[in-house]
Amino acid sequence: MSKVYDMIIVGGGPGGYTAALYAARAGMSVVVLEKLAAGGQMVETPQIDNYPGYIDGVDGYTLGQQMCKHAEKYGAQTRYTEVTKLSLQPEMKAAETPEGVYYGKTLVVATGANPKHLGVPGEQELLGRGVHYCASCDGMFYRGKTVVVVGGGNTAAADALLLSRVAEKVILVHRRDTLRAARVYHKPLMQAQNVEFYWNSQVQEIRSGEIVVQNVHSGQKNTIPCDGVFVGIGRQPASELVKGMLELDEGNYIVGDETTATNIPGVFAVGDVRAKALRQIVTAVSDGAVAVHYAEEYLATLTE
Repeated sequence: MSKVYDMIIVGGGPGGYTAALYAARAGMSVVVLEKLAAGGQMVETPQIDNYPGYIDGVDGYTLGQQMCKHAEKYGAQTRYTEVTKLSLQPEMKAAETPEGVYYGKTLVVATGANPKHLGVPGEQELLGRGVHYCASCDGMFYRGKTVVVVGGGNTAAADALLLSRVAEKVILVHRRDTLRAARVYHKPLMQAQNVEFYWNSQVQEIRSGEIVVQNVHSGQKNTIPCDGVFVGIGRQPASELVKGMLELDEGNYIVGDETTATNIPGVFAVGDVRAKALRQIVTAVSDGAVAVHYAEEYLATLTE
């Protein structure tokens, strides 16, 4: 492939397609390389109620398709293919795929981050129907109900606090006897009257309407009735393609400030793969718009 795009976007989630939309409307030639479906991880979400403008909510697949069509309306191209290797030279960026190599003057990494799974029976089968990985996304479905939060780090603690303001009861299950979360979470969680703790316990199985936990010391198993389970044991950024090229933090997220610029000129990181405080659809969308603004500034330097 001899064409050189103004922008290559690796990943077709909300951050990637917002970048594609803004770039295309700015007159840039842009291609989105997505290995699965428009929307990325968002596609797995059956109901999104916190994206502005959708009063009755929208499913992730539909929202992803709309974002894709919106960007393509202005000239963005989509190629459903997997990027197997990147070359991020200052003078030219290249993305290798099974169907050929794509070349671009700028490149946006929008590969996202995946929640870590428990790997227990029932988890995949009940995904989106009782098993969730984002309390701020799906917590409102459990108003007045009983939920379980699994984990003891900052993610689980924050989820438990948020859910304590929505659910009737929150049960936090942690494999240790104390939280690993920052101290700021400890006191409010301990003082919340509707939060209970199952210490030294690991989830063995998730069933419809209940979970099975086992004490790590005694081996005793208990069944906990619940309406939903929120897994908060961390996320894994999809940054393998850029290891050794882009600066990563201790969690392997791409280091990029609020300009989304990385340590390589002309390369930007948007959405969940970027080191940031909050990972939501709206923050990914914001990243996409910001990346194009600074990409335009970078492209202007190439013509000077």
